[in-house]
Formats: sequence, C-alpha cells, structure tokens
Amino acid sequence: MVAARRWAFIIVGLLLLLFGTVFALQGADFIKGSSLMSGNPTYIYVGAVLAVVGLVMTVLGVASRSRSA
Repeated sequence: MVAARRWAFIIVGLLLLLFGTVFALQGADFIKGSSLMSGNPTYIYVGAVLAVVGLVMTVLGVASRSRSA
C-alpha cells in the first residue's frame, strides 16, 4: 500500500511537471498551439506553479522511497 502511494506521488508529480512546463512555454509563446494559451502571460504563472508542485511531489515520492529502502 505504501509503495503504491510513493509511485502515485512520483507519477502525478512528473505529469504535473510536464504539464506545467508546457503551460509556461505556451504562455511565453515558445510553443504554438492553443490560441487561448499561446502568448498569454497568465499561463506562464499557472505553468510555473504546476511545475513547482510537480517537482515537489516527485522529490517527496523519490525521497520517501529511498528512506524506507
């Protein structure tokens, strides 16, 4: 049960990190795509927050895994 929770933290964290990076790059107009998001500075901040949350979740998942090993 605990191992599944660790993996969930790692997987969700990596997904949030990926989505946050894409959001921030679209907001900064580096990646073209959605006409709503491309060039909209709001998505730079939203993406940065998502990426940071994802990074923290990933680190917590990996750190808890190495502590119990």
